[in-house]
Amino acid sequence: MTAYILKLLIMLPLVAGLAFGALWLWRRAQPGMALGQRERAVKIVDALPLGAVGRLAVVEFADKRLLVAVSRGRIELLSESNAPKVIDGE
Repeated sequence: MTAYILKLLIMLPLVAGLAFGALWLWRRAQPGMALGQRERAVKIVDALPLGAVGRLAVVEFADKRLLVAVSRGRIELLSESNAPKVIDGE
């Protein structure tokens, strides 16, 4: 019985440390995270929840702003407009 408890006291921190190390390494090696922050082609400007499963989102893509309705299994374009110009210093 003493040998079992001794093995448990040695193996439990070892397994917990390996799990923590694996999760830390996985988070560090995720795609897109290894190179740091990069400029993305698609940006979510704002999102508004509508009920339990739906949401409205404003997405910026190719100098356009798109208003889309997102629900489970469906994305629908509602409106499209030009993105506002960004002026330095404002």
